[in-house]
Amino acid sequence: MSAKVTALKPAWTVFSAPIYALVQAAENLGAERDLLLAEAGIDLVRLAQVDQRFPVQQLFKLYQRAVAVTSEEDLAIYAGRIAFINGLNVQLYMSTICSTFREYLNVMPSVLKFAGDLGEVKISSEGELLRLEWHPLAVESCSQRYLTDSFLTMSSAIVNSLCILPIRALRADFSYAKPADTTLLQQMFGSNINFAAPVSCLYYERKCLDYAITQLEHDLNAQQINPILRYFDDLNVEDTFLSGLRQSIVRLLPLGDMSIDKVAAELNVSRRTLQRRLADRDTQFLQVVQEIRCDLSVRYLGDERLAVAEIAFLLGYADQGSFSSAFKIWYGQSPRDYRQR
Repeated sequence: MSAKVTALKPAWTVFSAPIYALVQAAENLGAERDLLLAEAGIDLVRLAQVDQRFPVQQLFKLYQRAVAVTSEEDLAIYAGRIAFINGLNVQLYMSTICSTFREYLNVMPSVLKFAGDLGEVKISSEGELLRLEWHPLAVESCSQRYLTDSFLTMSSAIVNSLCILPIRALRADFSYAKPADTTLLQQMFGSNINFAAPVSCLYYERKCLDYAITQLEHDLNAQQINPILRYFDDLNVEDTFLSGLRQSIVRLLPLGDMSIDKVAAELNVSRRTLQRRLADRDTQFLQVVQEIRCDLSVRYLGDERLAVAEIAFLLGYADQGSFSSAFKIWYGQSPRDYRQR
């Protein structure tokens, strides 16, 4: 039912988001929020700050207490659904970057970046099927429900909401033992569910890779995704080459490891041709990337729904610390201080 706190590494931490989702789920089932947080040693003021990190032990202690208070073994499924809704801001940004489910998987946000030191969602192939696997950092947690239920629930909701066509799991495997009541699990994942599996995963038809991502209607898009749209509107560049180059860079940034070769391939030109065209305009590739990151960073910070870790992902940084260091060089203060100001 619950994870062994003593087995977790003390240095592991988690962001506010998964804690908030768990608290909201427990509250909905009758638990008292302040009491739960106090018993887990979590400060409510710090929890309200999306970029704060807490020891992973506190998350698992909170889950243990929440299950005990609510007597709800399916609590993590509730938390996973809440986490999906709370993460919709990033999904909305994805609609401006990706056009197919395959492209989304290539830039799929890392759990380690957005949730903390809990584990990773990985994609693998099995014949004509696609497997979405959950790999926790603490291997011993595979026999327990919390992480598996919450992240498979969140992943299933994300996958089934992205595309114009529905993408429902054909089968779900869980690494823990079969619980006494599987009603809610079947409502979430269908009747083909299996337990005590080597890896917790969801199975999908491989053909869904080419399904089109839903695009927001333009007026709504302009309101919800304004940092990207306004960036290009404000540029008002007559140079179609530079305009296309910037759009490609913005689209590829979340992939990380931004390189001139990737952008040249995106533009269907050779590396040498791209370099020559940039030289003709008295600029270089890295300079253009730097300008885009610098400009978009403050625009993203203006959207309070985005955590700093999410902005770091959208700008292609390996982690929040790398982005914060770069931002301090550009603006002389941290992203958090800039946002508060």
